[in-house]
Amino acid sequence: MAETVARYHHGNLRAALLECAERKLETTGVGGLSLRELAREVGVSHGAPRQHFPDKQALLDALAVYGLERLGRRLDDVLGVRKDDFGARLVAFARAYVEFATRHPALLELMFARKDRADVPELREANDRAFAAPSKLIADAQAEGEIDSADPDRVAMAVLATLQGLAAVITSGMIGDRAVDTVITGTIETLLNGLRRR
Repeated sequence: MAETVARYHHGNLRAALLECAERKLETTGVGGLSLRELAREVGVSHGAPRQHFPDKQALLDALAVYGLERLGRRLDDVLGVRKDDFGARLVAFARAYVEFATRHPALLELMFARKDRADVPELREANDRAFAAPSKLIADAQAEGEIDSADPDRVAMAVLATLQGLAAVITSGMIGDRAVDTVITGTIETLLNGLRRR
């Protein structure tokens, strides 16, 4: 046991706890998370997690930041390499977002439940970083006259609501035997028709 504690003490414990917490979150929800249980599963003393997370709230906030950072890296990867038109880039963004949302539904819910906590500025910063590339995508399309430029926030909320809805219907099985990619592409094409400048 002492060897395990020493190994984690030198930089790996925080990451190990977050990974374990994410796995538990997806199976048991927030109510099933406890620092003591995570310590047991990771193989350290029950007090060891408090070096990184003084309480469960701190763990949940850190887990939300961790999720936002992962989502942000994925969206940056997808949008950073694509140089095609707005529609194709929006579809690529939608695919990446919906894939993340359907693979990590409990984590996504935690990320959005926590992001507006004023007492944890890291959450707002992580959220802003995570959605920087999609926000730029929308702003650039508006600046180039490809979509309605009246209110960037309204457009962003329409896109996010659409993606959240897609993730929910896919996760619940409401799309039946339709191919996920076909549903995503078709939905984004319909959304684009509504966003186009008249």
